Amino acid sequence: MKIVIVGSGGRLGAMLARAWAAKGDDVRGFTHAELDLASVEAIREKIAWLDFDVLVNCAALTNVDYCETHSEEAHAVNCTAVQALGELCTQKRRRCIHISTDYVFDGSKRTPYLEEDEARPISVYGASKRAGEMALLQIAEKHLVARVSWIFGPDRPSFIDAVLKRALQEEQVDAIADKIAVPTYTKDVAEWLYPLLADLPIGGLLHVCQSGECSWQQYGQHALDCALNAGMPLKAKTISPLAMADLKSFIAQRPVYSAMFTARLTQLTGVTPRAWQDAVDEHVRTHWAKG
Repeated sequence: MKIVIVGSGGRLGAMLARAWAAKGDDVRGFTHAELDLASVEAIREKIAWLDFDVLVNCAALTNVDYCETHSEEAHAVNCTAVQALGELCTQKRRRCIHISTDYVFDGSKRTPYLEEDEARPISVYGASKRAGEMALLQIAEKHLVARVSWIFGPDRPSFIDAVLKRALQEEQVDAIADKIAVPTYTKDVAEWLYPLLADLPIGGLLHVCQSGECSWQQYGQHALDCALNAGMPLKAKTISPLAMADLKSFIAQRPVYSAMFTARLTQLTGVTPRAWQDAVDEHVRTHWAKG
C-alpha cells in the first residue's frame, strides 16, 4: 500500500510512518519543514503529483492559547489545508484520513462523548478543528475523521514524559485535577487505524483513544506509580492537585470533560482499546525504565 502521511515529524505521525513502513508499506512522509500547510499552493504543489492509496493528515496547529490569538493562521492550517487535502484525494479517488481532537466538544457532558454528539467548541483551536472536520466530510463520504485526545508515545515528549522528567529532578510535581479526558497511545493508534486505511466501508467520524478516563493528576500519578514499580529513582512520588481555574496563564477555554466512547472503533475493527493505565505502563517500561 502507498501511504502519504502529512505531519510525519509529529508525535503521532512519526509513529504511524514507522509502524506502517515496518509492515512493508510504501510510506511517504511530510514534516512541517517540508510542507507549509498554511499555503494551499504549497499543498497542491507537493501532493498533486504523488501516487498513493491513502493520505493521513496528522498535522495541525495545536497550541491552544496561540490559536486563540492567531485565529486566521489556525483556520488556515486546521481547516483550509484539510479541505485542500480532501479535494486532492477526491480528485485522485483516494481516501483522506484526518486526525482531529476532543476539543471540538464543550465539556458539558459527564459521560463519554459519542460520534453522534453535537460538537460545540469553546476555543478558536476547537472551532478551527471542527471546521476542518466539516470541510473534509462534506467533500466525500469515504473520507474519515479520527478524533484523538492526550496523545503520548515515544517519538516526542508529552505530558507524562514531562511529569517523569520533573519527578526525577524535583520533590514536588503538580497537575490539573478537575479536567477529564482519555490518554491515547500512538503505538495503539497505529494498529487501530491500519485496517481502516483500505477496508473501511464508509467514512465519517471515529473516536480513537484508550478505554477509561482520568484527570491530568490521575494520569501523571499512574505514570509515577509505574516508574516507581520499575525501580526508577524518583524524587517526587505523588502528584499534587491543581485547579484549572488557578492557571492564570491559560488564554483559551478548555473543555473540563471530553472523554470519548470508542464503540464504533470496536464495531469497525473488532478491537476493544486497552485501558489507558496499561498503555501508560508499557510506555514507561519501554521508554523510561528500559535501562
